[in-house]
Amino acid sequence: MSEKTFELNDVVAMKKPHPCGTNEWKIIRMGADIRIKCQGCDHSVMLPRNEFQKKMKKVLRQAE
Repeated sequence: MSEKTFELNDVVAMKKPHPCGTNEWKIIRMGADIRIKCQGCDHSVMLPRNEFQKKMKKVLRQAE
């Protein structure tokens, strides 16, 4: 299984869309927990790193 690589400020797609209708999330904090922010409604969610890695589908846009 390949390791998914992601960095701070990357925009990622999760396996399930947010109730607001969008599936784009920006990584705004990294550590043992990862905080992501919905790009549609600005709601933020904090997930443990291993749960985030399971739920993340792919990186849509790399941070500049």
